Amino acid sequence: MEIVAADVGVNGPHGPLLEPTSLRARSGELLLVTGPPRSGRTALALVLSGRLRPDRGTVLRNGRRNPARLRETVSVIDAPGITEPEGALELTEIVGEGLSLAGRRCGRKAVRRWITGRGLDEWAHTRFEQLPPRIRTRVLLDLGRAPRGTEALVLDCPDRHGDDPLNWYPAAREAAEHGYAVVVVCSPHSADDLNAPTVRIGTSSTIDDPPSRTDALRTPDQETPGTTS
Repeated sequence: MEIVAADVGVNGPHGPLLEPTSLRARSGELLLVTGPPRSGRTALALVLSGRLRPDRGTVLRNGRRNPARLRETVSVIDAPGITEPEGALELTEIVGEGLSLAGRRCGRKAVRRWITGRGLDEWAHTRFEQLPPRIRTRVLLDLGRAPRGTEALVLDCPDRHGDDPLNWYPAAREAAEHGYAVVVVCSPHSADDLNAPTVRIGTSSTIDDPPSRTDALRTPDQETPGTTS
């Protein structure tokens, strides 16, 4: 699938909430969208998923304007105050709720199988807010893929749970390798550490322009950013 956002902007009560931004996200690709706090990162995630109507510009899914199909096929993951899980709940409860919302089996045995299948038994009764960031992101991305018909994932500001982008980048890349269109909205600092297509919020450019890339991808066994893998 393909999502094309052309000059999408959202107005707030006291000025622009999201400056006009253009991007293209495709199945099997991972796109980073960067912006500082209060630049409209969550608003963009909601616009891309058809959950918020832009005040300007268009969002097309496979060449057509269809917000209902966007809502059916795009999962918004960990959006603060919207899809962010309740931190006081245990992992088993978060998984059960996520599977239920996805229309999957969500009984005790199904939850246990889901957790065991991912090697997460040691975290089963840990409060979600106490999970390591890498585990948190992996769980939420997997639950975001659970609804039938999901084609795209928009992960909202995972770096707010930790400064190291390797807490979330490998799981996002894996989802793209499984054929999903993956958009991660993150800080410019995180994007600077990673070799991935990048668009900046407030960039209203020609859609066919190739996104910029950073110099290198830091892998988990490398100590410093910018070391070639």
